[in-house]
Amino acid sequence: MKLESEGLGASSMANGSSRGIGPIILLGSPGAGKGTQAKRVSERYGIPQISTGDLLRDNVQRQTPLGLQAKDVMARGELVPDELIYDMVAHRLRQVDCDPGFVLDGFPRTPAQAGWLDEFLDNEFFDSPQRPGRCAPIVVRIDVDYNQLLHRLTGRRTCLASGHIYNVYLQPPRVPDTCDLDGSRLVTRDDDRDDVIRERLTAYQVQTKPVAEYYERQGRLVSVNGDLPVDEVTELIRLVIEGHRAARADSF
Repeated sequence: MKLESEGLGASSMANGSSRGIGPIILLGSPGAGKGTQAKRVSERYGIPQISTGDLLRDNVQRQTPLGLQAKDVMARGELVPDELIYDMVAHRLRQVDCDPGFVLDGFPRTPAQAGWLDEFLDNEFFDSPQRPGRCAPIVVRIDVDYNQLLHRLTGRRTCLASGHIYNVYLQPPRVPDTCDLDGSRLVTRDDDRDDVIRERLTAYQVQTKPVAEYYERQGRLVSVNGDLPVDEVTELIRLVIEGHRAARADSF
């Protein structure tokens, strides 16, 4: 599909309506652009972007009962258990701004989490006067070629002074290893080292790819080409969402 990229950016997405959107799940490997696209969906449709990482940090910072439990677990060097994550997600989804819908970024990460989310939505989220009618989540996977992912992730260089991020392959600075803004030397963060990146991608294949397979078996997974320019990926996701909304409207 050939798409015109002009005017498809986040600033032009403010005219969308949140009516009838329901839950949206974005899947994809590190570097696929989930965060960018989740923010654009959130802005277009006026629905919250929900990240479990953000939820965890927020609960810990505010010292909520859930946050204190999580802090104790992390202090012992252990992973936060699914049950605690479920409680945080459930509490967030019960808030009124989620009534029209929401976009999940980074959750679910495992088939078990996907199963929990389905049960939660079936038993609670749709059993409410504010959320009439069943609306199965829209599940979009952003597919990016492996070599493209490596370029996106290993090519990142950061200016520690300004925080500006470059990519030596895709968005290089005018002078190699030098920030365009203040002339500071660019660095490669530990998380952007080649060995770390490959480990992250391997972990995704092992742990998170089965989530896509879970939704694919149910016939609910839609894949979009994440190798395209950002604005064109945004447009593809919009078409998926609008198609889902139209189908839901026809069912009533």
